[in-house]
Amino acid sequence: MPFRTLTVAIVAALASPIAAAATAADARDLDTVLVTANRAESTLGDTIVPAQVIDRAEIERTQARDLPELLRGRAGIQIANQGGPGKLSSVFMRGSESDHVLVLVDGVRIGSATAGLASFQDIPVDQIERIEIVRGPRSSLYGSEAIGGVIQIFTRRNTGAVRPHARVGVGSHNLREASAGLGGRAGRGWFGVDAAFQRTDGINACRGRGPLNDDFGAGCFVDEPDRDGYRNRSFNLRGGVELADGLTLEGNALRADAFNEYDGSYGNEAENVQQAAGGKLTYAPSDVVRLTAQAGRSYDKSMTYQRNADAGTRTDFGHLDTRRDTGSLQADFTLAPTQALSLGFDWLSDNVESQTVYAVTQRDNFATFAEYQGRFGAHRLQASARYDDNEQFGGHGTGSIGWGMDLERGLRLNANVGTGFKAPTFNDLYYPGSESPDLKPERSKSANIGVAQYSDSWNWSFNVFESRIDDLIVFVYPPPDFIGTGMNIEEARIRGAELTFATTLAGFDLSTELSHVYPRDRSDSANNGNLLARRARNSGRLDIDRSLGDFRIGTTLRASSSRFDNATNTVRVAGHGTLDLRAAWAFNPDWTLEARATNVLDKDYETIAWYYQPGREYGLALRWSPTAR
Repeated sequence: MPFRTLTVAIVAALASPIAAAATAADARDLDTVLVTANRAESTLGDTIVPAQVIDRAEIERTQARDLPELLRGRAGIQIANQGGPGKLSSVFMRGSESDHVLVLVDGVRIGSATAGLASFQDIPVDQIERIEIVRGPRSSLYGSEAIGGVIQIFTRRNTGAVRPHARVGVGSHNLREASAGLGGRAGRGWFGVDAAFQRTDGINACRGRGPLNDDFGAGCFVDEPDRDGYRNRSFNLRGGVELADGLTLEGNALRADAFNEYDGSYGNEAENVQQAAGGKLTYAPSDVVRLTAQAGRSYDKSMTYQRNADAGTRTDFGHLDTRRDTGSLQADFTLAPTQALSLGFDWLSDNVESQTVYAVTQRDNFATFAEYQGRFGAHRLQASARYDDNEQFGGHGTGSIGWGMDLERGLRLNANVGTGFKAPTFNDLYYPGSESPDLKPERSKSANIGVAQYSDSWNWSFNVFESRIDDLIVFVYPPPDFIGTGMNIEEARIRGAELTFATTLAGFDLSTELSHVYPRDRSDSANNGNLLARRARNSGRLDIDRSLGDFRIGTTLRASSSRFDNATNTVRVAGHGTLDLRAAWAFNPDWTLEARATNVLDKDYETIAWYYQPGREYGLALRWSPTAR
């Protein structure tokens, strides 16, 4: 299914707004509160930067079984996966690099301090309550990594009556999964506890090795035609209490232990741990002042093995543990009913523990930031600035300014400009044999212009943007040893557009998201003018759902155009499209039976050259969620 097929379907949906107006319900709750866009509470309707919220109801409606599946095809987001469930999944936002996305879990910064990536594949969807996605640079509020955008994941929580919930499921490739939890509020306190398990025999992840004359590092360099399984066990604990009027203390902890089989010449099994824990103390002595102190710690741990099935042996290749400690103090002031000011201080400490000896294993970062938000009649204004002082690369300032204007018929114009940066990782700087301690941070300048309309009939938005990224870090592999050396030599210019649309037409809930990016290499090298690797120029999805009494049916179409897998644009990965079907039957107020079929047309496709993606798969699940009585 080529990309144009999805485009035609979406255009057909967009061509029917007049017919939809008489019967449509509000497709987006504009009163939804989010905190990621401005580091302070604001409604989705008041936010002037491109943002999106995926709530628990949508997670259950789509029946997505992992986080990459849930995010795939969303506006501004592309996924590159190395061979199915549990395999390394890179997220590209707005055409920027995969390590240009800041990921938070309950306000705690996560991701490997050595590789610079968050393990999206190991964060279980059964532990997620909601996801906030902010597209475009937010370094002026969060510092390093937030060049392409910010994704914040909030774990399960229930502040209503104490209620349990549970789910069991089975599926293709011997998929087995189960989850259960209990949570709610009692008096001044609330609590929650959840556990989840998922296991699959998987598929053969990689089809072999890439020829060296195409691109060094292509493929997995081995032929292991076996199933590459995956197992994930996770646990989530949370709680909070109102110590006094206006004084609240709360905490969260998420741990996911994963075992992953893969095809590779350097190990083919790995044990991984993702852990994020944090606490927050909030004091609001009046309606005009709010003080917040927050601290957190995240772990990214991995142990790699090489298993020789024929000999029945396993070789330990060592462990790599990184820890990120964070702390923040923030004061929010309401200067007037339509004026707000936020001031804050952030601290970050990155630490590495590895059998591989790094020259430096710890660094601290201190930062101060300020943000102003105001509304003047039909006009909205947002401005923020931040200064980071890092003991490894020195000081770095960033800023952003945004403007919005409300027009008639629910229309709004938005414009934003901002700068961002990405600090070099420990692998960039100190990986043994390829040390490059003089690397500078990657820097970006971005602009976004958008128009949106919010009404009781439909909601839509259209954004165009451009980002210029300087001092991109690349590794050069001179022969004969192929030991990489990091260099700040690359420049890139990314232009793009995003369209989102949602409505209800003749009882069908329609939602579509389309993205176009033009990510060009602008460096002074032989690759000048080439497309950046692993980013398709066009991608999108179309979701259609319909309720029929106790039944609900739905479908998702995803499509992506072709992409190149290397910087020289000599390895092309073909475009693809997939069709998913789903159904749910609430045969009892407390019980729901779910069924799904993914990649129904059994499309053979790849998102990274040489790495397979699952074919047609089926799943069946039973969900128990007692309603309040």
